[in-house]
Amino acid sequence: MSAKAGADVRKRVPLSRERVLRGAVAVADTAGIDALTMRSLAGELGVKPMALYHHISSKDEILDGIVDLVFGEIDLPPVDAHWRSALRHRGVSARSVLRRHSWAAPLMESRANPGPATLRHHDAVIGTLRRGGFSIQMTAHAYALLDSYIYGFAVQEAGLPFESPEEVAEVTETMMAQFPSPEEYPHLAELAIEHILQPGYDYGDEFEFGLDLILDGLDRLRLSD
Repeated sequence: MSAKAGADVRKRVPLSRERVLRGAVAVADTAGIDALTMRSLAGELGVKPMALYHHISSKDEILDGIVDLVFGEIDLPPVDAHWRSALRHRGVSARSVLRRHSWAAPLMESRANPGPATLRHHDAVIGTLRRGGFSIQMTAHAYALLDSYIYGFAVQEAGLPFESPEEVAEVTETMMAQFPSPEEYPHLAELAIEHILQPGYDYGDEFEFGLDLILDGLDRLRLSD
């Protein structure tokens, strides 16, 4: 389909708040959150910028809305599961969603007008911890710790100079080629050769290792609280 034909199709689809927000997510996914403007969004939707204001009052409302859409994509912790497996499921889902929307992690807790999906998500996580036997104070500690880890990993992962296990090897070998000699940085060389460059290495595996470590630690604290 040509660009003109695609624009014609977009124009025939009625504009709505949902479509505006989905378009904003598409712009951010493709070009980054800094590229999201009323003009770029209008271009994505094939409309004039002023047409957006019939559905969205400001860019702040757009940011509130797209954060809520992202929260809506994250699986809620299953209510019929043990708290640990439920929060592990939620954590793995969150990391997967934030990989799709690499711009989102810094915004997830920044909005002062959370939408229904955001509130439902937070309530479900808190409820899982409370059903698991966590006190109010320990629930607050656990939630802060889990989200700091999940969002922090997402930000770090989004900034890495590779996107696949195959690219990890290429980047690592390029970096090692700049070493004056392996003896100059022996610990980096050892980690690269004996771990990162080994078949099957995937940086993403580090996420679940860390998540399990946190959940194990929270379980011990829960029992002693």
